[in-house]
Amino acid sequence: MSMTRAFAARLVGCSVFDPNGDRVGKVRDILVVYRAKASPRVVGMIVEVPGKRRVFLSIGRVTSIGSGQIITTGLINLRRFEQRGGEVRVIAELLGRRVKLADGSGPAHIEDVAIEEVALGDWEIGQLFLRRPRAGGSPFSKGATVFASWSEITEDTVSGEAQSATQLVASYADLLPADLANVMLDLPETRMIEVAEELSDDRLADVLEEMPEAEQVDILGHLDDERAADVLDQMQPDDAADLIAQLSSERGEALLDLMEPEEAEDVRFLLTYAPDTAGGLMTNEPIIVSSDATVAEGLALIRRHELAPALGAAVCVTLPPYEAPTGRFLGIVHFQRMLRYPPGERLGTLIDTSLEPVRADTSAAEVSRILASYNLVSVPVIDENHRLVGVVTIDDVLDYLLPDDWRSTSDETPRLDDTSTAAIPVKGRRTPSGTR
Repeated sequence: MSMTRAFAARLVGCSVFDPNGDRVGKVRDILVVYRAKASPRVVGMIVEVPGKRRVFLSIGRVTSIGSGQIITTGLINLRRFEQRGGEVRVIAELLGRRVKLADGSGPAHIEDVAIEEVALGDWEIGQLFLRRPRAGGSPFSKGATVFASWSEITEDTVSGEAQSATQLVASYADLLPADLANVMLDLPETRMIEVAEELSDDRLADVLEEMPEAEQVDILGHLDDERAADVLDQMQPDDAADLIAQLSSERGEALLDLMEPEEAEDVRFLLTYAPDTAGGLMTNEPIIVSSDATVAEGLALIRRHELAPALGAAVCVTLPPYEAPTGRFLGIVHFQRMLRYPPGERLGTLIDTSLEPVRADTSAAEVSRILASYNLVSVPVIDENHRLVGVVTIDDVLDYLLPDDWRSTSDETPRLDDTSTAAIPVKGRRTPSGTR
């Protein structure tokens, strides 16, 4: 059943289907343009298609909205979405804005927006779901809610006041860190900072690890030192070290002093290595066990949910102590080999004697060659005393080898001209401004 009214926050995550019932993608945002004497007009949706690409779907190509799904004509542009001047994203930019009610009853914040079909294929913003400021003194209480039309409010953004990003963060709660990072990179800088400030420390840490260094530094620069140090504590030591290396020496040292001593020690250790060496690429938190550890113990360690797959591909066997820098490095045991032996088998008997570790001063290029030559996902790193100091994983090498703008580079295929009338399912292109 097709509806003539739908709330934007409820549309986020809804599946988009073509007329044959094949799933095309899912909705990530609604795009509107302001009008001088009427409610903002809906021009389309931002849809995430396979490959995590966000594309534009014109509202004119939507034939039905309802029951948690959107039906289209089947014509969708696969070119990466780029926001034009005058366009406003409802979820990313409109929700959370401060407004004033025309009846003089005071300010409120936009929590949701209803879009309504006023004519065939013509949608606009109808009612707004607003929340007034909290009246009581309890930190858990919420302000009263009220519905209002667009004509009954005026925007009331105070210069320098941050826009609430609570609704946006909630809408993207299901995104993986890399996908949320891409979403934030598409936002205006001010909005990106507001979203970053709304995220929890661990969530922001995960997102920062997926961002280019320039944006990492920008976001960290808008956080106070206490919050920045808390976020760095949650990051992987190698990622935190890379980020601190981009800061001024004064702020970097100040943040290290505020971090947890154990985390700061790991970061300081990694900062001693040049960035284009194995020591500069490695993480110093591999899985380390003794030679007497059993297969069952090794499998239990790599089974941990929070462990990155590349780090779980093998366990490192050393003499005590068992934290980097360890005692003498003995070798590694691949998880596939552990699966071939009984649970009580000692890992010291399963060491891969054919794999040589690399020195911490080995060049990044040589580490890349070793990983490629021997089909590895990680390689152990030792110091001059043959102590294990860390491991370099395949994702560390890829981050080093890929260009700085790899997160925003598209491998798009040639596209149809705007004037083309060819009807190609799940293909096409945005039409010129004004016609779409």
